[in-house]
Amino acid sequence: MNELALHRGLSAQRIGAMILRYWYLLLSSWPRLLELIYWPALQIITWGFLQVYIAENAGFFARAGGTLIGAVILWDILFRGQLGFSISFLEEMWARNLGNLMMSPLKPIEFLLALMIMSLIRLAIGIVPMTLLALFFFHFNFYSLGLPLIAFFCNLIFTSWAVGIFVSGLVLRNGLGAESIVWTMMFALMPLACIYYPVTVLPHWLQYVAWALPPTYVFEGMRSLLIEQVFRTDLMLHALAINAGLLVASFGAFLALLRSAKRNGSLLAAGE
Repeated sequence: MNELALHRGLSAQRIGAMILRYWYLLLSSWPRLLELIYWPALQIITWGFLQVYIAENAGFFARAGGTLIGAVILWDILFRGQLGFSISFLEEMWARNLGNLMMSPLKPIEFLLALMIMSLIRLAIGIVPMTLLALFFFHFNFYSLGLPLIAFFCNLIFTSWAVGIFVSGLVLRNGLGAESIVWTMMFALMPLACIYYPVTVLPHWLQYVAWALPPTYVFEGMRSLLIEQVFRTDLMLHALAINAGLLVASFGAFLALLRSAKRNGSLLAAGE
């Protein structure tokens, strides 16, 4: 048997085939590739020049270093990670191919794992040029954050996957009429994730909601590292624990929505 089987019957060959499918789909369209680079580049240039202006007129931001630029890059990891996952899923919806996949030997968990890996590939295409622009134009070396960067990245990508899995399940159940949620869901979390300001800015009652979101811990940890030169491992561990719960819940929600789509016939009739 030449197929490499992983634990619990997962097939690396089937997962690899799906990744290869999305990779070829990405390479076949230069506008898709351009879009992955264009928006992150535009973000970093716009917000970078804003930070330069603020730093020239406010002592705190001069002392805080690249908190604004760092926040923009971390936010893009969170947003693009989720979007990279969801866009690959929507490609199947747009092609009306999801029913075929679900009738094949491909397991739902293998499908989701392929989408996760593809989100990392799409994310790298956009984020690497973004960080190089930050270094070239604003002398902010994102990679100088060192090992804490791994903790920041992992927690953000876990959150992005959890959101991506959940919104994909909603689109799967409700059809392409609900696809706008793919772009809007993460922005709904944006004010509460405290990307550009500390949690203390929020009203006291709203701070409890903010601390229930893993990205809040990451952005607070980033500010602590850049301003106070202190890496808060406690924040990262809290974020990791919440992310673990969110990923399990999102997997469960996706499988439940998939079963519901099969029962209601929306898996094959995936239009508006």
